[in-house]
Amino acid sequence: MAGSSFTGITNLDTTAAAASEHENELSSFSLPPATLQKLPHLTDYLQNLHRSTNPLENSRFYHPSDGFYLTRNDVVLREITFDLSLTDVASPLLAYHRAGPRKEVYFRPSGHVSAAIVTCGGLCPGMNTVIRELVVGLWELYGVRDIFGVKSGYRGFYSGEAAVRLDPKMVHNWHRRGGTLLETSRGGFDLDKIVNAIQDRGFNQVYIIGGDGTMRGAVKIFNEVRRRKLEIAVTGIPKTVDNDVGIIDRSFGFHTAVEMAQQAINAAHVEAESAVNGVGLVKLMGRSSGHIALHATLSSRDVDCCLIPENGFYLEGKGGLFEFLEDRLKQNGHAVVVVAEGAGQDIVPRTKAQKEEEDESGNPVFLDVGGWLKSELKRWWARDHPNELFTVKHIDPTYMIRAVPANATDNLYCTLLAHSAIHGVMAGYTGFVSGPINGNYAYIPVEEVAQAKKEVNTKDHQWAWVRSVTNQPDFVRV
Repeated sequence: MAGSSFTGITNLDTTAAAASEHENELSSFSLPPATLQKLPHLTDYLQNLHRSTNPLENSRFYHPSDGFYLTRNDVVLREITFDLSLTDVASPLLAYHRAGPRKEVYFRPSGHVSAAIVTCGGLCPGMNTVIRELVVGLWELYGVRDIFGVKSGYRGFYSGEAAVRLDPKMVHNWHRRGGTLLETSRGGFDLDKIVNAIQDRGFNQVYIIGGDGTMRGAVKIFNEVRRRKLEIAVTGIPKTVDNDVGIIDRSFGFHTAVEMAQQAINAAHVEAESAVNGVGLVKLMGRSSGHIALHATLSSRDVDCCLIPENGFYLEGKGGLFEFLEDRLKQNGHAVVVVAEGAGQDIVPRTKAQKEEEDESGNPVFLDVGGWLKSELKRWWARDHPNELFTVKHIDPTYMIRAVPANATDNLYCTLLAHSAIHGVMAGYTGFVSGPINGNYAYIPVEEVAQAKKEVNTKDHQWAWVRSVTNQPDFVRV
């Protein structure tokens, strides 16, 4: 009876405490003021531009209803979650203009519009889809007939190679193909030559598809166009399979990359499971962020250890990778390790010349962490277990993943990105990037996107999920 009575009292106390806490919950609260980020517009430096009613008013596809057209009053908050117990909530909050059609446009359908589309940098699933949707959207929604594809990246503007005239019939099946049919390249950025070529060729809308380096180039092009006071709208569509573009929710091609990574992980698991003391080692893309490795690990459930750039690791000693893998091999007889290409670059031996080497985009050249890790694993096992069988199968699916067509999710996403960009340009906006923020499409100044990076937060719930799925060490030396 005493035990029951004590338990009852404890429950009553707990219930009372919970009720008291519930009574103290806020029924209303206020947030700091929001700052609406300035979105560049052609009228910022050009006066008396002609405005006209959006041709979507007379479109055979659209039947605009109330709320169809967006205004400057439609905004998207960058942050939507808050801890009300904190008194130092970041102030002010940031907001961006929502992406979508405006009722008035600054490029007249009856006037001359000449649009240029260029792809720069490495390959990514969905590039051809973005090109296709830009062409179809410009043609069908706004009646643009002069649409050109600039070949070979930035250098294609001034190399003397003729731009390719594009139309819906030509690009009809492009979304079914990987890569970019406009061809691409790294480097080749010469600001004066590029802007001169844009001006000489009569382009007044420029759509730039590329990664962070390409977006930094787009910032320079926009600033030079503005300095010269040219009636040319410049917009960027960020492309990076690594999903490391900041501010926006994700970059196109990422979902396809995670899906394709599953095939490599599945193959590594089969190889490891079919060998005595087998280790399957999969190197995935991710120079400065481990988003692909993280999401592929969570999706697979066959991964024993996930190594990403944001979370350092070490090999030898207590809590190291070797100790963990030895324990996992004793338990299961096999193991699968996923490593992002940027992981472990601080412990991979390299010469002074290798430390200073850069690619054509100005990025440091990384050494092959997968090949190095395979060698280190074999060396470790031969040293500590000289008479036992051991196999490491290293799989690098990088170019297979980059080259595939976009899956259904990314194809839809590419369409929304392209149409958002078109609507913004036709409304006279320039120097911006379109993309989703908290699920709502917005226009973001390209300079902000070029400077922002999105890394894996190893203190949030996603990385905690990885640790709970793999039971891997935290690689913190004690």
